[in-house]
Amino acid sequence: MSVAEVRPSPIAGTWYDANPQRLARLVDGFIDAAVLPPLVGTPVAIVAPHAGHRYSGAVAGYAFAAVRGLSPAVVAVVSPMHHPYPYSLLTTAHTAYGTPLGVLSVERALLNRLDETLKRRLGFGLTPVANDPEHSLEIELPFLQRALRSTFTLLPVMVRTHDSTTCRILGETLAETLAEKDVLLVASTDFSHFYDAETARRLDAAMLAQVEAFSPEGLFEVEAQGKGEACGLGALASVLWAAKALGGQMVKTLHHATSGDVTGDYRSVVGYGAAVVLRP
Repeated sequence: MSVAEVRPSPIAGTWYDANPQRLARLVDGFIDAAVLPPLVGTPVAIVAPHAGHRYSGAVAGYAFAAVRGLSPAVVAVVSPMHHPYPYSLLTTAHTAYGTPLGVLSVERALLNRLDETLKRRLGFGLTPVANDPEHSLEIELPFLQRALRSTFTLLPVMVRTHDSTTCRILGETLAETLAEKDVLLVASTDFSHFYDAETARRLDAAMLAQVEAFSPEGLFEVEAQGKGEACGLGALASVLWAAKALGGQMVKTLHHATSGDVTGDYRSVVGYGAAVVLRP
C-alpha cells in the first residue's frame, strides 16, 4: 500500500480546532496571555505539554511565547509514542505533516543521518510508521506554525522507551546531527496523571526541579523513586541531553498548571509544565 505524502491529521477537530482561522486565533491567544519572567540568552529548546488545546494550551503558550519570532531552519519535535508499537524509537513514514494551518515538510536527509548514527551506536534506529494516531507530536505543530517566523522543516522523533542509555544516546546523536544547523528542540511531555491536585503538584514539582537543574539523569531517579512522573520522560530527557550538547547552559521553568485549573475538578488531574533551555 502506498503512503500518502502528507500525514493526515487524526486529531484536528477533536484535540484542537479544525477551522484555520479559529485555530490561529486560539493559539495566538494562548501565546499572548503568557507572562514570561526575564530570560537571558537564546532558546535552544522548550518543554511543552501535549493534551488537547482546551486543557493544556494555556501552559503551552508559555513555552512558545519564549521562542516567538525566532526563525530556526529545523525544528526537532521529540515526543512520546503512547500507542503499542513494538519499537523503541519511531518517526513518520510521510514526507510532511498537515495541520489546518498548512503543511510542514519533514527533514528527511537529517532523519536518515540520525537513523544511520543511531544504528551504529545502538544497533537499531528510527522505525518509520505511516498514519500513526499519536497526538503528542502533532499537538505542538500549530503552536510552532504561529510562533515562529521561518518556514522551517520538521525532524519528528517519537520515543517508546524509558531506558536512560537509549535516551542519552538519542540526545547525543540528535545534537551531533543538528550541530551545524539553526535548530530549535521541542520536548513534548505531560507530567503526573490522575492524582488529586495537591499530590499532582508535589509530583510535578519534583520533576520540574530536575528539569530546572538541567539533569536528565535526575528525571530517571525521581521516577524510579516514585517521587514524580512524566509520560514523555524519554523524550524530555533526550531533549535535555541534546540541548546540553548544543550549548544550553540553564533551564527556566515558565509555568505549571493542571487540568483541574481548566475543568474545576481537582480530584483527578493531569499536570502540565512549560520550560525553556537557554544558551549564552
